[in-house]
Amino acid sequence: MGKLIGYARVSTRQQDADRQVSDLLAAGVRRDDIYIDHGVSGGRASRPQFDRAVAALESGDTLVITTLDRLGRSTQNMLTFAETLRSRGAALRVRNLGGGDVDTHTPMGSMVFTVMAALAQMELEIKRERVTDSVAKRRAAGKDLGGRRQTFTDSQIRNAVRLVESGEPATQVARDLGMSRATLHRRIRELPVPAA
Repeated sequence: MGKLIGYARVSTRQQDADRQVSDLLAAGVRRDDIYIDHGVSGGRASRPQFDRAVAALESGDTLVITTLDRLGRSTQNMLTFAETLRSRGAALRVRNLGGGDVDTHTPMGSMVFTVMAALAQMELEIKRERVTDSVAKRRAAGKDLGGRRQTFTDSQIRNAVRLVESGEPATQVARDLGMSRATLHRRIRELPVPAA
């Protein structure tokens, strides 16, 4: 049997991966064989420590993760990744998936992984749909959407408009204000029309 390589990921720098590391150690992964990404989204294609973990895998080895969402977001990417591992002679083990470990070394584990990957993506899409629906309803009702409070006054935005109209590049004006050009243009569109 090959070596176990562990991978853990937390999305923000404020989070810690202690629980994931404990689970990986309990699964038999040596501490030296655990790779951890801090402050990296699962949606990113390139994750430095994940890439190192995958590069460390040899034929007969198994990549161990604690939960399916540590691997990625889309079913297609997860299935492609599992197939890539299989073609290299390596496997994937997901702890805590469906009440126990799922190991793609076995036909049953491979099938369960495929089903669970599809369910994970469906769950993510349902969450997105609910958030989008909630935002649309709150916006239609004229309710506060929360989020970051407006930090620029209408007066500041009007001054920015004057600068742009006088020939200053919009990108530079936006940068000087500490916002993106797209945000500046959005704020300009949102300016109240002065009463005639």
